[in-house]
Amino acid sequence: MIQYLIKKLGYAFLTLYGVVTVVFLLFYLLPGDPAQMMLGQNESEEQLAAVRAKYGFDQSLGQQYVYFLNDLSPLSIHSNSSDDFTYDDGKYTGVRLISFSATSLMLKLPYLRESFQKSGKKVSLVIGETLPNTIILAVVAITIALLIGLVLGVISALNKGNWVDHTIQLVSTMGMSVPSFFSAIIFAFLFGYLLHELTGLRMSGSLYELDDYGENIQLQWRNLILPAVVLGIRPLAVISQLMRNSLLEVMSQEYIVTAYAKGLTKYQVITKHAFKNALNPVITAVSGWFASMLAGAVFVEYIFNWNGLGKEIVEALNTLDLPVITGAVLVIATLFIMINILVDLIYVWLDPRVKLD
Repeated sequence: MIQYLIKKLGYAFLTLYGVVTVVFLLFYLLPGDPAQMMLGQNESEEQLAAVRAKYGFDQSLGQQYVYFLNDLSPLSIHSNSSDDFTYDDGKYTGVRLISFSATSLMLKLPYLRESFQKSGKKVSLVIGETLPNTIILAVVAITIALLIGLVLGVISALNKGNWVDHTIQLVSTMGMSVPSFFSAIIFAFLFGYLLHELTGLRMSGSLYELDDYGENIQLQWRNLILPAVVLGIRPLAVISQLMRNSLLEVMSQEYIVTAYAKGLTKYQVITKHAFKNALNPVITAVSGWFASMLAGAVFVEYIFNWNGLGKEIVEALNTLDLPVITGAVLVIATLFIMINILVDLIYVWLDPRVKLD
């Protein structure tokens, strides 16, 4: 197990290094002056020069890349004469490990730079304010998809070939074929506008909102319902079909026939033997969909005005806020890698025959 984790962490490091490099080249080789993006149209040459010097835009591409890696690395080297390194409110947050004559080795949190458009606000703070809302939305959406999809898949497998099976398959196919942004518009208009008096739901809204007097922040769980349902429609359809096909395959195995020969009922065979063994492909789908939800909730969050990372990415793209886009991509890539490692461990728990290599 330890050897497996070390190997996986090594692969994760190389993957993240590749993502960091690609992201840097994509965004820092784009045409345009980042200093002008930050200052707008009313800048002077003195202001531009000051911003370029502060953020290192006046240096060569290679130097910027080295500084970019140094900012992201938890172990990094910094000048002893710099006052950017403090414990709380400085540019970097961490502790000094080893001091040399002119530099020190630091253990710090990764520094994702500062937003171009939010008055120098740290990107880590921007992501910290929005990512929890996206995670909540993704967790609720995948939970809805998993619970309903597994039930529909089992029902479809037990009724193979009849009208129940055909109906579920038809609905699943329609669910997979409809784009999320189209479903979001339909659900918002239907349940948030036309049927608002019956549902009590609104077309848009975030998890936290100010009250009518603009004084207190209130928790609005009802605003989670529509975006979570819309975001869960496509994975629900995939899970339903995967569960159906996997359960039918498992039910044809010899040990299932043996279980029936021992006098077990169909309910006992499914719950004690078939169901758990049929979950492997479903877990694969769930892990992939959950990771993609963190990046793919962009349109759903934007349409429902859900204050999450996806909505923040759209706004950053509209304003060319490159540090926010870069930070969001790196955070999503890190979460994706962590989820994949966790899924491999779940495989072993579901099926002891699976070996960690």
